[in-house]
Amino acid sequence: MESGPPPGSRWTFLTNHARVLVQISRDPGSRTRDIAARCLLTERAVQRIIADLEAAGYLTHRRNGRGNVYHVVEGTRLRHPADSGATVADLLALLHDPA
Repeated sequence: MESGPPPGSRWTFLTNHARVLVQISRDPGSRTRDIAARCLLTERAVQRIIADLEAAGYLTHRRNGRGNVYHVVEGTRLRHPADSGATVADLLALLHDPA
């Protein structure tokens, strides 16, 4: 597992919400446990973040057996006034690995 931010650093470029959203966009069928491991978060933190993202309209999900399949609503606009006009799709395009 990767290490977190360097000791003594107090900020990062991405929020945990952004990290979770990127992981879900990469693998919509990911388990909470897998997302947590990739984002270096607890499963409970990921569950709260997913609930936040769903409540704000950035994600939806459907049951698939015992798991969930998530759908990122890419046309949703980013919330901060400084980001007005930008959409989730714009953000994800910047953050996805070219492949």
